[in-house]
Amino acid sequence: MGFVTRAVPVGHPDFGKAFPCVCQQDALLERQQARSRALSNLDVVADKTFDTFLLELPGLNDEQRSVLAVSFDQARSYAQNPDGWLLFQGNYGSGKTHLAVAIANFRLALDERVLFITAPDLLDHLRSTFAPGAELDYDALFERVRTFPLLVLDDLGAESPTEWAQEKLYQLINHRYMHRLATVFTTNVDLTRIEARIRSRLTDRNLTQIVNMPLPDFRRGDAGSTPHKLADMTLYQDMTFDTFDPRDNLPADERRNLQKIYEVALGYARNPEGWLVFIGEHGSGKTHLAASVANYRLTLGEKVFMVSAPDLLDYLRAAFAPHAETTFTERFYEIRSAPLLVIDHLDLHNASSWALEKMRQIVDHRYLAKLPTIFTTNQSLEELDPLVRSRLMDARRCHVLGLLAPDYRGGDMPATRRR
Repeated sequence: MGFVTRAVPVGHPDFGKAFPCVCQQDALLERQQARSRALSNLDVVADKTFDTFLLELPGLNDEQRSVLAVSFDQARSYAQNPDGWLLFQGNYGSGKTHLAVAIANFRLALDERVLFITAPDLLDHLRSTFAPGAELDYDALFERVRTFPLLVLDDLGAESPTEWAQEKLYQLINHRYMHRLATVFTTNVDLTRIEARIRSRLTDRNLTQIVNMPLPDFRRGDAGSTPHKLADMTLYQDMTFDTFDPRDNLPADERRNLQKIYEVALGYARNPEGWLVFIGEHGSGKTHLAASVANYRLTLGEKVFMVSAPDLLDYLRAAFAPHAETTFTERFYEIRSAPLLVIDHLDLHNASSWALEKMRQIVDHRYLAKLPTIFTTNQSLEELDPLVRSRLMDARRCHVLGLLAPDYRGGDMPATRRR
């Protein structure tokens, strides 16, 4: 009923085959699209399209608007020609899942086969096939997922890091890698935390476009805002280049050293590329110079985080409190990806293994991402943690400045004056 055969001679490829009647084609197409949407897991996110993606949000600065616009353009371009892989990396609520789903919905509207699923849900579905009475066996489900023409795998890195889970993900991703099947990933974790075999495939530049979205959580309505008290520059508001004391009564070599470092800091403030490390005794002026750079960039409307290392670690620990407003991952990503980060009083002598790991991750990420960063410390390079030291000693990336001046608060130095 609703099907017809074509009047063709015996031997013709269409002889004896049933074809839908023209009057039934629209209904058939509608049923096919409904089945495709159910199979794709896109019913609950049908509203996430390119048309509903907001590019103008209150509180965004120019840099954030630019990031959002570039990310949108890359996603839309990929949707029109899904060749290779696309990886969105960003904070919770930054819009990466919306863009990934918009790609899926765009291709689904063209009646193409698409599957959208989170990494944890995928692994749960695979585990469920081992249960008695499961409707679908493991091999059938796994084969279906790994061979879909377009797969959107959301929240990669949020899955349980068991050996079984990592092995299944590797098998899936490796299959799609070997066959160059169109795949979109989203993740809010540092790629260094992804299992090495998977990471090597994700970062293959011949296959993958990586879209970095270092943006705030738009769902919280605080785009462009300062997170809590961490980036409160009022503590350092009086520390500027104008209020820096040149200390003219110092011995000549110490005075020349201070003048040279002042000029380097001022040059960095005008063009913050690479890293700066101020090393000196307490009260030698290193925090004032670091804050001067931060305040200079703030006057240009840029977002800056300046925080002491102990306060930074306390801020991260506070995310584990029962009623914390933000998650640890959100706070960690926000700090790690700050446009300019100033870490004052870096001292890991008595750091716990957890604190040392977090600081290493922040340092390593910013080193690999080439993000402007300033450190102050009263430790010598030899006293610092080996991994941190190896990054700071890279002369291509980092300028280490040793202040010779003694503690200006400990003697009869003249009062701070305008320069």
